[in-house]
Amino acid sequence: MMRIETDVTRLLGIDLPILQAGMSWASSNAELPLAVSRAGGLGVIAAGPMYVEALEQAIDRLRAGTDRPFAVNMPLYRKGADEILDLLEAKRIPVLIASQGGPQKYLDRFRAVGTTCLHVVASETHALKAAEKGVDGLIVVGGEAGGHPPAELVSTLVLVRAVADATEGRVPLVASGGFADGRGLAAALALGAGAANFGTRFIATPEAGVSDAYKRAVIAAGVADTRTVGRGMGMIRAIANPFTDEMEALERAGAPEEARRAVFAAATLRMAAFDGDMTRGKVEAGQSTGLVRAMMPAAEVVAEIARGYADCLAAMPRATSCPAADD
Repeated sequence: MMRIETDVTRLLGIDLPILQAGMSWASSNAELPLAVSRAGGLGVIAAGPMYVEALEQAIDRLRAGTDRPFAVNMPLYRKGADEILDLLEAKRIPVLIASQGGPQKYLDRFRAVGTTCLHVVASETHALKAAEKGVDGLIVVGGEAGGHPPAELVSTLVLVRAVADATEGRVPLVASGGFADGRGLAAALALGAGAANFGTRFIATPEAGVSDAYKRAVIAAGVADTRTVGRGMGMIRAIANPFTDEMEALERAGAPEEARRAVFAAATLRMAAFDGDMTRGKVEAGQSTGLVRAMMPAAEVVAEIARGYADCLAAMPRATSCPAADD
């Protein structure tokens, strides 16, 4: 197995700076994160849509299947968040990835039981606040990301550099949004991050807990085939379909919020991920969907990213000294 050491791999105790993003339904299971952690990356259970009992079972299955680190992604705004946090604390999970809330809600209690805490941010301001609170690391999400990208849609290329400059190396960074292969990983490390977060790429795996129709849609889509809709009501990036077409038409026409919210709320991620409804469901995916061209087991995805990274480094032009002007 290849090993790529960075400040993030040292922090998390993993071999490769490859994190599988916590994706509702896709990684709300044990199978996908287990495969990624076994392969040397960090597998992540998405707790967002899970009941307490199902989450506990997934954690237990992961622990039974590997002694490698794994994480649970926890959106702090979700219904029943306190009960979920109590479970995760009791389970002493290796890594907590928290989003959509402040670190003060969880940091002290999880640090006390030895859990490494990463916090998801989408701006320099939020990054500095989270770093000042004492989180162990930051996941910096840029505008290319699927699911819920930042409202300003600042690209990962710019945002990670800005956060790296603002935090001055005080906290390890994970770049998220737009990554699907080894060249992307090389770019993330060049930007100042110590790892990259891969989401959409892991949807097109047998282990992802979404419908086959969803997986086929990710493989078929191009880089320009996603849309951002629902501004002001939990904006998402999703693969274009009749639902996104209708939302875009309402937004262009300046339709009343009530009308826009009704259409937005009537479509759900579950419809696409669980029921396979590619017409009216929210087929959430990042712009990197256009870089995903085939179904592949999750462990092979990890290995391919690592090989691609090594190939990218080998192909990079080397800097050489220029002769003096008067030579």
